[in-house]
Amino acid sequence: MANTGSTNDTRAPVPAITAGGAVLARLKALGVDYIFANSGTDFPPVIEGLAEAMAKDMSLPRAVVIPHENAAMGMAHGYYLASGKAQAVMAHTNVGLANCAIGAINAATEQIPVILFSGRTPVTEQGRLGSRTVPIGWGQEMRDQTALIRESAKWDYELRFPEQAVDIIDRAYAIACSTPKGPVYLSLPREVLCQPCPAGDLDAPPRMSPAIASPQPAALDEAARLLAAAERPLIIAQRGAGSANGFAALADLALSWGIPVSQYWAIQLAIATEHPMSVGIDPGPWLKDADVVVVLDSIAPWSPDIHKLAEGCKVIQIGQDPLYCRFPVRNFRADVALVGETADIIVELASRLQPSLAQTASLREARRATVSEAHAERRVAMRAQAERGDGDPMTKEWVSLCLSRAIAGRDATVLSELGCPLEPLSLDTPTSWYQEPHSGGLGWCFPSALGMQLASPERLVVATMGDGSYMFSNPVACHQIAEALNLPVLVVIVNNAEWGAVRKSVLDVYPHGFAAKINKMPLISLEPSPDFCKVAEASRAFAQQVTKGKDLPEALRRAIEHVGRRRGAALLDVRVAP
Repeated sequence: MANTGSTNDTRAPVPAITAGGAVLARLKALGVDYIFANSGTDFPPVIEGLAEAMAKDMSLPRAVVIPHENAAMGMAHGYYLASGKAQAVMAHTNVGLANCAIGAINAATEQIPVILFSGRTPVTEQGRLGSRTVPIGWGQEMRDQTALIRESAKWDYELRFPEQAVDIIDRAYAIACSTPKGPVYLSLPREVLCQPCPAGDLDAPPRMSPAIASPQPAALDEAARLLAAAERPLIIAQRGAGSANGFAALADLALSWGIPVSQYWAIQLAIATEHPMSVGIDPGPWLKDADVVVVLDSIAPWSPDIHKLAEGCKVIQIGQDPLYCRFPVRNFRADVALVGETADIIVELASRLQPSLAQTASLREARRATVSEAHAERRVAMRAQAERGDGDPMTKEWVSLCLSRAIAGRDATVLSELGCPLEPLSLDTPTSWYQEPHSGGLGWCFPSALGMQLASPERLVVATMGDGSYMFSNPVACHQIAEALNLPVLVVIVNNAEWGAVRKSVLDVYPHGFAAKINKMPLISLEPSPDFCKVAEASRAFAQQVTKGKDLPEALRRAIEHVGRRRGAALLDVRVAP
């Protein structure tokens, strides 16, 4: 029988750390730079874990205080767009998680990986370290806390035991970054975080790698065959071209083959606005006659109620989830579906088209000439229209044109949430344009710009948004973050004192209805408009209201100078026509 009382074991004791500290330290090993956190009474083991890890000289992500959870989710979203690296958000029990819900919906729709944590109110009332100590420990308990964001999360779990920390964090990160990417959620009960966890493997290599999909070779061959044989092909893109390589490859492919590219409701730029094959945001004139349509990562590449495919038209769907399986109703044709990273598929498709170049030369040249001419005519007409909008009040198009001129030649990113329209802008890089998510969770633009600025400190980041979107962003919190983290974002409020998108929607559905005929449409007014400059000035930002179109170029120059030289945030409240 073994002598269980032996004292001859000379092995060194395994180092330990609280589970709260282990969770944070493991995130750093996986490549997470920041934890965007809004703390609460469930955070003592997290805060103690941070202090313990720092005392033990462990490498940690930087934990930053974000005074509203929607801003935390937006910053993680923007940081990923700028860096390609998934970040973490940590919220307070059910109330904090509820404030994360809109950001989780946005991230899920746009396939943005986020590792989302929230505390879990203690299960025990006494007798354990971490048991309930204040009344909200009872008031914040839920039967199913995860239900708040379950439909938006790719994966969810509740940490049950401290020794699970490394494995569970590895799994959460790998699933978030797998095809299709998206947010994951982990609930962290306070009692579990308070318990000791083995610390020996916290800096070990990841135990699980993301699963990255790629299309079947036969499907790529079929897509190339269809496209090479097409007489009137069209490319529709919404979420960009996937990377700088994909952006360059799409530009070359479109030009070589003379294929028009429409960026319908573009979330990210797929092709330069001045590229001769760029035909703008309306696919209608090209779609009605197209015989092959390539859909690049587009949740809704056209409006079935407005646009109709020609008889016999074939459609090639490309993206991380080309059928958008999360959405119950999305019945766009998909004769070929290519699943994988958009940039990789574009490059591979271009390679498979190469052998057909010689035999299609005359067709491609004629197509290229037609599309180039249409592009040039449209850009001239669009600029002329924007120029006419410089009055009092000015138009959104004039604001876009002035902004385009102000940032010319700079390393700049423009974000728009019902703010500056894309068409009047001259943009030529894949990181130069981002629009609000198609899920419509307002308040995205300002915090996402902050996250982008954090990831790219030297870039000029311009957040343009409607006045309603600005109010939705919790602007007091966002301006405080900008000052606290020294993030010199330029905010341009395109202020029409109403819900302009709601007005447009009403007119689309009832163009000749009663609402269209009255001076003040119900349920859209945001008058009187607050003094947004004072909100920004409360956090020491540069702020100016602009009411006359002729004054906007100088106001933009001053604001950009402040952002660049003084490294401070700036806001322009630009009054525009409804």
